[in-house]
Amino acid sequence: MEQQELQRIAQLVEMNRQKMARIEEQITKLSEIRMEQLGVIAALKTLDTQQSTMIPLGGGVQLPISTEGNTVVVDIGSGVQAEKPRAEAITILESRLEEVEEVMDTLQNEFTETETVVTELANTFSEAAAAIQAAQEAEPVEESPQVKPTRRRRKHGTELTLDD
Repeated sequence: MEQQELQRIAQLVEMNRQKMARIEEQITKLSEIRMEQLGVIAALKTLDTQQSTMIPLGGGVQLPISTEGNTVVVDIGSGVQAEKPRAEAITILESRLEEVEEVMDTLQNEFTETETVVTELANTFSEAAAAIQAAQEAEPVEESPQVKPTRRRRKHGTELTLDD
C-alpha cells in the first residue's frame, strides 16, 4: 500500500469522525427537545386534574395560576398557533415526541454504523502503516556521499554586504 492510499484512509477516518461529532450534536439537541416535550406533557396532564400550578416567566419568576378553561394554544406548524382542548394538545405533543424518538433512533443507528467504519478504517491504516514501516526497515540503506555546503568566508573586521 502506498503513501497516497494511507493519506486517503486517514482523510476518510477524519471525515467519519467529524460526521460522528455532528450526529452526536444532533442527538443532544433532540434529547433536549424530547425532555422539554415530556415536561410539557406532564404539565398539561397536571392541569387536567384542576390543580393549581405555576408558569415560569424567566429570571426565577413564576406566575401562580389555577386553570378554569379546558383549552391551550398549540403551535401547529409554520408559526401558526391554534387553540386546542388539552387532551388534543397532549395527543399532538405525544405524536411529535414519537417522531423525535424515531429520528433519534435513526441517528443512533447511523452513529453506530459510522463508528464501525471508523474502527475498520483505523485498523486498516494501522496495519498498512506497520507494513510500510517494516518494508522500509528491511530495505538496505544506501549511503550517499554527503556534500558539505561551502560557505563563503569573510575576513575579520569586514562588514556584510548585500551579496552575503
